Amino acid sequence: MSKFLSITVVVLMLGCGGGASDLQKEEAASPPDGVTLTPHDERVEVAVDGRPFTAFHYEEKWDKPFLYPLTTASGTVISRGYPIEPRAGETADHAWHRGIWYGHGDINGQDFWREKGREVTSILVPQAKPAVSGDALSVELAMQTPTDGTIGSIEKSFTFSGARNLRVIDATIRIRADEGVALRFGDTDDGGFGIRLSDAFREDNGGVTANAEGLETSENIWGKASRWTNYSAEVGGKAVGVAIFDHPSNLRYPTTWHARGYSLNAANPFATRSFTGDPSADGSHTIPEGESLTFRYRVVIHEGFPGEVNVEELYRDYVQ
Repeated sequence: MSKFLSITVVVLMLGCGGGASDLQKEEAASPPDGVTLTPHDERVEVAVDGRPFTAFHYEEKWDKPFLYPLTTASGTVISRGYPIEPRAGETADHAWHRGIWYGHGDINGQDFWREKGREVTSILVPQAKPAVSGDALSVELAMQTPTDGTIGSIEKSFTFSGARNLRVIDATIRIRADEGVALRFGDTDDGGFGIRLSDAFREDNGGVTANAEGLETSENIWGKASRWTNYSAEVGGKAVGVAIFDHPSNLRYPTTWHARGYSLNAANPFATRSFTGDPSADGSHTIPEGESLTFRYRVVIHEGFPGEVNVEELYRDYVQ
């Protein structure tokens, strides 16, 4: 049997009255000694208790901003290095898969997911340096296309926290149709609130993918609706995992997931036809001119084997 116990064990424990361990409850309840955000040129570094956690990158050379690296409480980096800091032997596909980011492959026919050159695909342009306050930052982004100019804006906000064995990112993404046109999100699986992890999380390297319903493997959870998904692996001899939580206020909750076995995962509610293969289905959605749409997600980076981490209890803490 794999070293990684099934996440189903956690779900069944809840059904039998099991809850979070005392240690996990202590971790969830106890704030860290301090979260610090340090602005630099074109990035903001984030630390918890003086230990590096992540950084918000908005360098002009990148077509959209992102959080990278992703680091556990004990200092293990779990995000893929490519293309920011390529590592020997790691996969080098999809250069737009960087840490944590947001995009969609069809907004008014424009591609805000892939990065094929600015004359071909669209970009998210910071309108000013991120606003930093305490444990949070926010940034305004113009949705700039190669042919139609700016068609809307996105406000991204992140709040960072942690405990002894946990690191947490709360993300709010507000998409505004504020440039005189409605924004139509077309049906495509290439899009959403995405994360790309190191090759240790690949299923062909022993990584384990699971969702809240107890399904495992990307083959079974890709395109399925679930309130959360979790990827687990052994990295540097340590058992670690990353869960993404969908907030109940989000459109089409629980969301569907673009969950791949090569360590990509994205919460994407706009892909009904793409996920099901049903030509009569339509997952598109239009934000009327002058209106907005807000998404909220939580990312929890945890240490320990899946059977030792009660992801469902952590999710309940998020939505209560």
